[in-house]
Amino acid sequence: MTPTPAVRSTVLCAGVPIDAITRQQAADDVLNLAQQSLEFGIDVHLCNAYTLALADSDESLRNLLSGASRNYPDGMSVVWANRLRNGRDLPKERVYGPDLFLDVLDQGQTLGIRHYLLGGAPDTLRDLESQIGQRFPEAQIVGAESPPFRELTEEERDEQAERIASSRPHIVWVGLGTPKQDIEVERLAASLPHVFVAVGAAFDFVAGHKKQAPQWMQQRGLEWSYRLATEPRRLWKRYLYGNARFVYAATKDSLTH
Repeated sequence: MTPTPAVRSTVLCAGVPIDAITRQQAADDVLNLAQQSLEFGIDVHLCNAYTLALADSDESLRNLLSGASRNYPDGMSVVWANRLRNGRDLPKERVYGPDLFLDVLDQGQTLGIRHYLLGGAPDTLRDLESQIGQRFPEAQIVGAESPPFRELTEEERDEQAERIASSRPHIVWVGLGTPKQDIEVERLAASLPHVFVAVGAAFDFVAGHKKQAPQWMQQRGLEWSYRLATEPRRLWKRYLYGNARFVYAATKDSLTH
């Protein structure tokens, strides 16, 4: 059964247009895009407070997101900011990267959707493919690769594009961390007619390499504190700086628009 297309509307949050969309509508949107004969690629970004904090201080990232095909509200703080500024009739739920990834894998099984996985360490990809095979036996994974942790050369970029194109995926899931993954999905969508989705830590969570915050913490916007407690050395700057900068950016945006 073909998903029902969502009626799109966007609102500004910290100067970036964000889709006012529910979790199911986002899955339907991605699946509908994947089934179209695309002339150009589609870049889909999952925007949380940190993404928007970075965009507020980086004009190139802000411009990239402003011109993106889709920006889904990944964080509860983004949802709350949008509802405070634009009205309580906006969706109350976020579009969480791991949930979107799992929803589309599940619902895409009967549609023949082909998926390509780009990102993560080799052992993460191995365990991720194993988990997908167990949970969604009809899901078609047509390619998976772990790029090096450095900038690719032009030759490597061309070879990567050839591998993706030859696999003929409908959707390419990109898990490289923010903002690198956002830059990559925009770059790839500019040259290949597929749907490219930046999904952050979804690969690590689904593969079982990282634990997700309990649902009650996610629903109350406290996932950041759980992740900070589990990875303080790596994430302290992201959350302590990012949360404060997001509040500043969202408040400034409300006062100036």
